[in-house]
Amino acid sequence: MGTAVEKVKRELILEGLDCANCAMKIENGVKKIDGVMDCSVNFVNKTLTMEVDKGQDHNVVTAAKKKVNQLEPHIHIVEKGSGAAARAASPSAAQQGHNHAHAHEHAHDHDHSHGHSHDHGAENTKRLIIRLIVGAVLTGAGLLAPVTGIAEFALFAVAYLIVGGDIVLRAVKNIVRGQVFDEHFLMSVATIGAFIIQQYPEGVAVMLFYQVGELFQSIAVNRSRKSISSLMDIRPDYANLQIGNETQRVTPEEVRVGDIIVVKPGERVPLDGKVLGGRTAMDTSALTGESVPREVEPGDEVLSGFINKNGLLTVEVTKSYGESTVSKILELVQNASSKKAPTEQFITKFARYYTPVVVMVAALLAIVPPLLISGATFSEWVYRALVFLVISCPCALVVSIPLGFFGGIGAASKQGILVKGSNYLEALNDVKYVVFDKTGTLTKGAFTVTGIYPADRVTREELLRYAAYAEIHSIHPIAESIRAAYGQELQAADVQEYNEIAGHGIQVQFEGKQILAGNAKLMSREQIPFAIPEDPGTVVHIAIDGSYAGYIVIADEIKEDSAQAIRALKELGIKKTVMLTGDAKSVGEAVGRRLGLDEVHAELLPQHKVEEIEKLDRQKARKDKIAFIGDGMNDTPVLARADVGIAMGGLGSDAAIEAADIVIMTDEPSKLSSAIYIARRTRRIVWQNILFALGIKAVFLLLGAFGIVFMWEAVFADVGVTLLAVLNAMRVLRAKPV
Repeated sequence: MGTAVEKVKRELILEGLDCANCAMKIENGVKKIDGVMDCSVNFVNKTLTMEVDKGQDHNVVTAAKKKVNQLEPHIHIVEKGSGAAARAASPSAAQQGHNHAHAHEHAHDHDHSHGHSHDHGAENTKRLIIRLIVGAVLTGAGLLAPVTGIAEFALFAVAYLIVGGDIVLRAVKNIVRGQVFDEHFLMSVATIGAFIIQQYPEGVAVMLFYQVGELFQSIAVNRSRKSISSLMDIRPDYANLQIGNETQRVTPEEVRVGDIIVVKPGERVPLDGKVLGGRTAMDTSALTGESVPREVEPGDEVLSGFINKNGLLTVEVTKSYGESTVSKILELVQNASSKKAPTEQFITKFARYYTPVVVMVAALLAIVPPLLISGATFSEWVYRALVFLVISCPCALVVSIPLGFFGGIGAASKQGILVKGSNYLEALNDVKYVVFDKTGTLTKGAFTVTGIYPADRVTREELLRYAAYAEIHSIHPIAESIRAAYGQELQAADVQEYNEIAGHGIQVQFEGKQILAGNAKLMSREQIPFAIPEDPGTVVHIAIDGSYAGYIVIADEIKEDSAQAIRALKELGIKKTVMLTGDAKSVGEAVGRRLGLDEVHAELLPQHKVEEIEKLDRQKARKDKIAFIGDGMNDTPVLARADVGIAMGGLGSDAAIEAADIVIMTDEPSKLSSAIYIARRTRRIVWQNILFALGIKAVFLLLGAFGIVFMWEAVFADVGVTLLAVLNAMRVLRAKPV
């Protein structure tokens, strides 16, 4: 908020927004309103997001609504965030609650079906299909019936109005408002032109064709919209608010910080909070992709989106709904497509200049040849000009490219990878250097027993059992991991004279023997000769009655898929993989060797990590990009500094998730190669669409100008290309990384 003027975010839902071109017009129109600092229209989830001056927000929203109605009268506008969010406690909280809750209520609209919007969409579709059938029947009758003159004209005119009346009406409305060049205008001019030169069947057929294409296109667009929003079914629908002795079902937005909620077995946790009572296992897979349930007990944090498996919990709410984890995630995905990729911006600009140029050329084509060439008739050249116009419509590009990118973002989120914008998805294509944090990224960030090395006369089981009893009362993570590895019930009564020796270890009496468990210093102090371990990690030496029994190694375990992640990146042609860690050099290097990393830099503080990235930045080629993957608070500066910052979102810190451009919800490093694969596939499909659409247009424009192609083929070239491009873009959704 560095500026003096405070900004607020406002969102409007645009029901009935079904063409990408309209979205573009609305975005450009609203940007020009005074007081709007930034505005983006997300075509895929029909949302207009504006940043406005706090004082003027009311007037600006009104002006924006007016502008939208003026540009696209058929759009129904719903303002987000009336209701709960506004009732938050303090004004500043209300402000924040407001901003976030919107994204939220929206997600709500989104899930509960596509509730009203889709039924309304389905109705329209049904009506359009009926109109098309009636129009087609009338056209057939006109062609077969022996009618001529005025009767023939009347029959085709009725068919034309039934099929394309709404298109002509929209074109007229747009012209009145000074918006001439759009596809409705092109279609109307071309078809009415066909009527003027008495090509009635062609006029109707062209409109029919166009509408069928539009129908398929909107079905395809809605399917991809649906498949993307179905990925986001993590939103909780209600919270059980405790009031006195009873509970009441309320929407999550109504719950305030400090309220007590009850989460029953099988329910989703609606808001982030702290457990007050009850123990249970939590299924965290929706947020983390982790299949192993996480145990929680009083004092532990739970996040919204977790599912309670078995116990009854009472939870004190620590964050309002708008600030909760689920809310943040949904917001990320929803705002993803407002950050446009360079390819998309290029196409938007291209379309802006392209259409007027084509209209001018068409006008010249209609007027000039008949004046210059003897024997050339006006009707023929007007017809050619009309064909030329129809072919030139840039719909295919304008629709399929945002869809392609959004499909890529959808495919990635199916894999548990949240990409915060199409620009980041495109940037992944150029990533040539990948830098990893160690703890929590390549390793699990949790201690586990990785080796048990008994001395002579002692078995592995005995050594582990003695160690577990020695560590029975310790709360140190190392002690916990030894007890977890032993995995059996410990009888505290069996242990006497428990004595913790600070900085060294523990001494206890167990089954009549004196047991020592601790570090090398403890063994030296007691003058017990001990083995020097090879493995990197924390070592616990055990001695029984003064003689050495062996040692146990505890280390931060490498994630199952880390080695595969590095291999997959190499296969994708990444030039260098680097690991930065604050851990000891020996540990860092051992991990690096096991995973086959190119470089390891250990014992670094956060600012040193940034310096390492800057060094890499100076060595790389200009086009190459650096990706950094981390999970902790301390990785925030590095995430922000890298070209593409990627956070481990399952267990990562909030700050890291905020600073990152891409969030991996499953905490698996191998997902990075999946993300790069999806990004490359997306780019490939988007470029296929661009080249395909422009190539076919060029061929048909030439043929049209020379009168080789007729109106039918022209419409097919336009609508057919768009449809094929949309279907091609849908392929992105099925990207299954190897």
